[in-house]
Amino acid sequence: MKSDIIYAPVITEKSSNLASNGKTYVFKVAKSANKVQIKQAFEETFNVKVASVNTLNTKPKDKRVGKYTGQRKTYKKAIITLCDGYSIEL
Repeated sequence: MKSDIIYAPVITEKSSNLASNGKTYVFKVAKSANKVQIKQAFEETFNVKVASVNTLNTKPKDKRVGKYTGQRKTYKKAIITLCDGYSIEL
């Protein structure tokens, strides 16, 4: 199902700087999804035309609570660039 691929927008300072041009958005996506599936899901969900999709797998960061150490969960991130004339509201 297409809606199972896109999880949530990534709201960080870096993603906000990318989004300032109005064409680039960053989303958490399913680890098993490839670029073609992400593009189709995004076009279907938001009713826009996608120019390009770049993906990356985040690395786990070490975190510590008191004497206990662990790692943050990893996820796949998609940087989506829309064609001219299209935008979405987050």
